[in-house]
Amino acid sequence: MSIYKDYLKEIEDRKGQGLHPKPIDGAELLSKIIEQIKDVDNEYREDSLQFFIYNVLPGTTSAASVKAKFLKEIILGESVVKEITPAFAFEQLSHMKGGPSVKVLLDVALGSDVILAKQAADVLKTQVFLYEADTSRLEEALKSGSSMAKEIIESYAKAEFFTKLPEIEEEIEVVTYIAGVGDISTDLLSPGGDAHSRSDRELHGQCMFEHNKEMQRELLALKAQHPDKRVMLIAEKGTMGVGSSRMSGVNNVALWTGVPFSKYVPFINFAPVIAGTNGIAPIFLTTVGVTGGIGLDLKNWVKQKDAEGNTIVDADGEPILKQMYSVATGTVLTINTKEKKLYHGKVELKDISAAFTPQKMEFMKAGGSYAVVFGKKLQTFASKVLGIPVVPVYAPSKEITIEGQGLTAVEKIFNRNAVGTSGATLHAGSYVRAEVNIVGSQDTTGLMTSQELEMMAATVISPIVDGAYQSGCHTASVWDDKSKANIPRLMSFMNDFGLITGRDPKGKYFPMTDVIHKVLNDITVGDWDIIIGGDSHTRMSKGVAFGADSGTVALALATGEASMPIPESVKVTFKGQMKSYMDFRDVVHATQSQMLKQFGGENVFQGRVIEVHIGTLTADEAFTFTDWTAEMKAKASICISEDDTLIESLEIAKGRIQIMIEKGMDNAKGVLQGLVNKAETRITELKTGIKPSLRPDANAKYHAEVIIDLDEISEPMIADPDVNNDDVSKRYTHDNIRPLSYYGGTKKVDLGFVGSCMVHKGDMKILAHMLKNLEAKYGKVEFKAPLVVAPPTYNIVDELKEEGDWDVLVKYSGFEFDDSAPKGLARTKYENMLYLERPGCNLCMGNQEKAEPGDTVMATSTRLFQGRVVKDSGEKKGESLLSSTPVVVLSTILGRTPTMAEYEAAVDGIVLTKFKPSTKQLVR
Repeated sequence: MSIYKDYLKEIEDRKGQGLHPKPIDGAELLSKIIEQIKDVDNEYREDSLQFFIYNVLPGTTSAASVKAKFLKEIILGESVVKEITPAFAFEQLSHMKGGPSVKVLLDVALGSDVILAKQAADVLKTQVFLYEADTSRLEEALKSGSSMAKEIIESYAKAEFFTKLPEIEEEIEVVTYIAGVGDISTDLLSPGGDAHSRSDRELHGQCMFEHNKEMQRELLALKAQHPDKRVMLIAEKGTMGVGSSRMSGVNNVALWTGVPFSKYVPFINFAPVIAGTNGIAPIFLTTVGVTGGIGLDLKNWVKQKDAEGNTIVDADGEPILKQMYSVATGTVLTINTKEKKLYHGKVELKDISAAFTPQKMEFMKAGGSYAVVFGKKLQTFASKVLGIPVVPVYAPSKEITIEGQGLTAVEKIFNRNAVGTSGATLHAGSYVRAEVNIVGSQDTTGLMTSQELEMMAATVISPIVDGAYQSGCHTASVWDDKSKANIPRLMSFMNDFGLITGRDPKGKYFPMTDVIHKVLNDITVGDWDIIIGGDSHTRMSKGVAFGADSGTVALALATGEASMPIPESVKVTFKGQMKSYMDFRDVVHATQSQMLKQFGGENVFQGRVIEVHIGTLTADEAFTFTDWTAEMKAKASICISEDDTLIESLEIAKGRIQIMIEKGMDNAKGVLQGLVNKAETRITELKTGIKPSLRPDANAKYHAEVIIDLDEISEPMIADPDVNNDDVSKRYTHDNIRPLSYYGGTKKVDLGFVGSCMVHKGDMKILAHMLKNLEAKYGKVEFKAPLVVAPPTYNIVDELKEEGDWDVLVKYSGFEFDDSAPKGLARTKYENMLYLERPGCNLCMGNQEKAEPGDTVMATSTRLFQGRVVKDSGEKKGESLLSSTPVVVLSTILGRTPTMAEYEAAVDGIVLTKFKPSTKQLVR
């Protein structure tokens, strides 16, 4: 059977799923289609024409190269297709977003046919995705006296590719659709279990609202009822998009409610409108901007205040809310982009200026942030070549300088890494282009990142980036047919692009499934670094890290830059003494609980950087705090460390990078060796005092300051999804932190999970020690609930083997992972025993393995959202309670939550996290 007939068979299979033909990205199939187009008598010619014109992915896909070459033949008259005139061929090229299409346009524009050259130049003037090879070619042609090159470059200097675009509408009518009450996780928009299909946008769109067909039909009915309006998806009484950046979630919203990007490129929509009573989660809001969308903070429910300005609470201590205006499904509202206000009819509801900053409006006009980033670079290039100043076209980056005010840690990092500024000292609120040091891509979003790179015509990583890593952690649990089809292809693409990859496409080193955040935490060897990663838990204990959507990751890889406002900071310090039987995870949860108490239920962390003066904790343990800040809804976090502590952390990182080198993971450019060298230089700077560790200024200004009293933490703290709360908006938030005693030692636990990015080697050693203690006390270890254990990295497994702890875990386990024969199917039933699973995300991701429906899970992980770790059953809601390793282990031994007496006895003699707040002034 030919490749074309295979495609036809696939089309028939997709029809059964209610899907259109899959967009073409391969050269072999498109070459066959072109062959059939050229044969005027071919029975498949008509369909082939449709596929060629309307169903080919743009950018640097191999299909795009073949398409661009054929369009060039048509333009030059070397091939004649009556349905595709040269003018139509130029139009097709204009929608192909760079790479081979730009090369063809340059060939023609710089060629000898004056008429065709002019047509090609006119198209080139609308393009922004040009790279060094393209701009260098134009520059050389200009030097050689090409008038056409001069005309194109002059157009770029004026940024006509942007100025000639239509302005955004002054009034945008929207009709509301409440997608849920309370915080809405991105899992609702793009479930983790459907991660395998994210790169197939139409197929993935079927999982919108977690496959809730009734909601999907309601949305379609609303669109049909209001064909002239945009649908605005709302989180009522909550925050939209908590949990992750998830580009696939925004893609799904855009697919269902947005605007088609091009009639020649299927299933790529942009400009969604999304809102929440408490706004949009910070990293999800960034993703909305990537697509030129609108994200609104509605504040349609507000907390009631008394005469003294204190929050009024109910009998349960919960703030009492008052509805300021209704956004019930089907309400027609008007967004006025000029006044930057939201209206219901003629009634003004709210100022929405924050959603319409000059930069965000540029994203909307250009169809997304990529076009603006590349446009600015292209204009800068053209101005430099012509020897003229850059004409002010784009809104100037907002620069805020406050005389006499010191800098927070994040302000210092951005001032150090900023490019294109006036040179003034910048404070929070300034909009900054900054160079990026480390970039991370994970496997369930990586396929989209690779597509984004292809569509922005990028072929190699920016030389500015110190290091980048592609993980295989989110598909580590089950090596099924979907993973076998997707992951090798992803690893090959990213390896060729210049990333260090968990799997070697050439098979020279052992495939690694290490958790992405843990690897990034090790390869980040600069406390002044900026890190961008394709996961919400891109929160490092060194430098400042931002979780990002797949597109922002692609942009960082391609350009070595990221653009954003410098965030405000909240300072967190500690006092008191940590009790010996407490785990640092309890300090993390207590931080969230005490903060909410101190600020009357207001989350001052949301959207800000948490500057945590952790001082004396090394990178592995400090990461436990920074990792959880995603659940605190913070934009990022920064650990302020003593010099000696930072040196210790860098020595650990250096050793682990060296192991990666010894395994053969370094590339031809010696990226990993470069990171080792950078770590050694930084250690020397710290030891000699040439450059001490990052510290904020003593006179820096913070949005708020929180002091955590360790003396108040007297028992383990558990984040509870509170699945049966009468107020739906209070369910599945991470703000409900309860002490262990709340459960009275009686809450049944069906499964325990020790794993994900929230644990480190110390947790594995605690587990081993507890098992030995239990055997010594009772003569055997018996589990009354299954315990799933997934170490974060292979390095940790190797270190545990060297230190003897892995043998202890194996002794008590009923299952140990086998890399030579990884599981091909997800486990659906669990026995009451210890499972030693392969390093990776495992249950925390919820895309491959889950607990049994209706289970109560006690886990060390980060996610408690509905359906993430465990689905509901017909009889009972599934619930995922989050706690420390000792609590999880003991809960599975007992089959229930322990009492305080049982807990203290179980951890007696075990060294949990030693943490004493620094006695040094961690400021400059």
